[in-house]
Amino acid sequence: MVERVPREAQARAAELRREIERHNRLYYRDDAPEISDAEYDRLFHELADLEARHPSLRSADSPTQRVGAAPGTQFATVVHRVPMLSLANAFDDADVEAFDRRCREGLEVEKVEYSCEPKFDGLAVSLAYEDGVLVQGATRGDGARGEDVTANLRTVHSIPLRLEVRRAPKLLEVRGEVIMLRRDFEEVNRRALERGERTFVNPRNAAAGGLRQLDPKLTAKRKLSFFAYGIGTAEGFEAPATHAKLLDFLAEAGFPVAKNRRIAHGAADLLAFYREVGAGRAALPYDIDGVVYKVNRSAEQERLGFVSRAPRWAIAHKFPAEEATTELLDIGVQVGRTGALTPVARLKPVFVGGTTIENATLHNEDEVRRKDIWRRDTVIVRRAGDVIPEVAGVAKAGPREPRDRFEMPAACPECGSAVVRLEDEAVARCTGGLVCPAQRKQALLHFAQRRAMDIEGLGDKLVDQLVEGGVVRTPADLYRLGIANLAALERMGGKSAANLVAAIEKSKDTTLPRFLYALGIRNVGEVTARDLARHFGTLDAIMEASAEALQEAPDVGPVVAESIATFMNERHNREGIEQLRAVGVHWAEGEPARRARAGPFAGKIVVLTGTLAGMTRDEAKERIEAAGGKVTGSVSKKTDYVVAGAEAGSKLERAQELGVRVLDEEEFLKLLGA
Repeated sequence: MVERVPREAQARAAELRREIERHNRLYYRDDAPEISDAEYDRLFHELADLEARHPSLRSADSPTQRVGAAPGTQFATVVHRVPMLSLANAFDDADVEAFDRRCREGLEVEKVEYSCEPKFDGLAVSLAYEDGVLVQGATRGDGARGEDVTANLRTVHSIPLRLEVRRAPKLLEVRGEVIMLRRDFEEVNRRALERGERTFVNPRNAAAGGLRQLDPKLTAKRKLSFFAYGIGTAEGFEAPATHAKLLDFLAEAGFPVAKNRRIAHGAADLLAFYREVGAGRAALPYDIDGVVYKVNRSAEQERLGFVSRAPRWAIAHKFPAEEATTELLDIGVQVGRTGALTPVARLKPVFVGGTTIENATLHNEDEVRRKDIWRRDTVIVRRAGDVIPEVAGVAKAGPREPRDRFEMPAACPECGSAVVRLEDEAVARCTGGLVCPAQRKQALLHFAQRRAMDIEGLGDKLVDQLVEGGVVRTPADLYRLGIANLAALERMGGKSAANLVAAIEKSKDTTLPRFLYALGIRNVGEVTARDLARHFGTLDAIMEASAEALQEAPDVGPVVAESIATFMNERHNREGIEQLRAVGVHWAEGEPARRARAGPFAGKIVVLTGTLAGMTRDEAKERIEAAGGKVTGSVSKKTDYVVAGAEAGSKLERAQELGVRVLDEEEFLKLLGA
């Protein structure tokens, strides 16, 4: 029995299909979404509901069918109507000049017009549209035969299920590349890491694996993308006269195409395009491994024809390889300007991305564990543009004896200070901020800045000279400088030296908050330094306070307290502070702030979120502290109350997850006795 579908339902389904696909184009192709994800979901669910109630409304080009096929057991073979040929490669300027010469000679012209575009680093596929509707998608395979991955390609939102043309061709094969955008690659690896699964080495591998999943639902989770670059068989279609116009047509038909494409005339123009794209390569949202030059006019392409398995009228100009394998000889540790310890791979020299690489970053200890990297492994080294080389993964495991396993050192290799890794941080750090040679320049610049000790005239270049010349090793050394020392430095006359010495002398008279901030304790900014000074009154009290006692100060949570306690417990830092006192740095100290021992919030930790109608957040904080409570900025298991006003966000959600008591404004005021 034929289902009778109300006209209103038919019209609404058609409208929803058009609207959803329009928003798909805006989001996936144009990167210019008009509606929120929630609104998109509402439209999608409305269409799915309509089709569930009226199955005859469901069509192959419906957005609901992007993930609708049942998991398959294997992929059928597809014979390409027109072979998907590979391109010849050019690796240097001479290869490009030779290609241009062959084209000019073959066409018997002085200058050839080319269409230039980036070469995507993904998987070539062919999409067959009959009467404008996607009916089949296949991988390139060996060029003559590929695999039928139609169900998986339907999950790629940047592939239109129906061509956006007034008069659809009877048959049109669109060819292009399936890739994974860098942002989606990072997200896929992040999720894999959370699940304890192995991560992907690069976006191309992730895309390849995604496209060949037997279950389309798994493909959909990879968030693959597609870019069109040409056509194969066409029936009932008059192809444009140039390749550039063909790309324009594909864009109008709903396909993403490369935005940074250009018309060029002659070899010099081709090479200029190559260098321009190469310079901006690292900033692209996707990986490319070169550029492609194609004779622009279709008639000239036909005249030039093909040789073996490649067209004479096109060539791929490849960038230097960005990945290579080599032996990992050792893993060292480098201390950065901020004290961060970074594991560094010492490699058997390998040529990658146009340069010889001997060292590559391993980022942090967690990354070494996640990628399961050991000394003497054969590793994959990656270099993208001007990005610092990194070890992307292991190609072949080495002997893996106990001595080959990397362990982060307990003491800083530069100064011997303790190395710590705070909770919720991936980076291990040297605690000797005042004395560590690796941190010396950064520590001095921070110490001298206007909001710290305010030493006017002590800038980057001067600090470089003082440190590199061995004149200054610690902040206390600044106060031992004389006019003669400074006047001898480059671009430093007698008057400038005298002014700087005067500024250094003036800075001795400071305040406790400024001095605390100047020490460069991690996580201690100006506000926290001020709150510590008010709460404890003296530097000695702060230096002797435990992490638990430090948390009693306003806005000092466990992480900040641990940073302060670790810094103050490091012998080298205490010596640095005593040296500063010895050279005359001083400040006025006071009595510790008295904290209310009684009151509705006595001993309670409170977090504020959202907007209160009756008072500002600062007023609420003052009243909580006056009532014996402490206000912190983040919700944890130690939080007693979360006061939630209007438009409360993630802190409210976190409180609910942890079972922390939530007070609305009325309950909050009642507790205060207001």
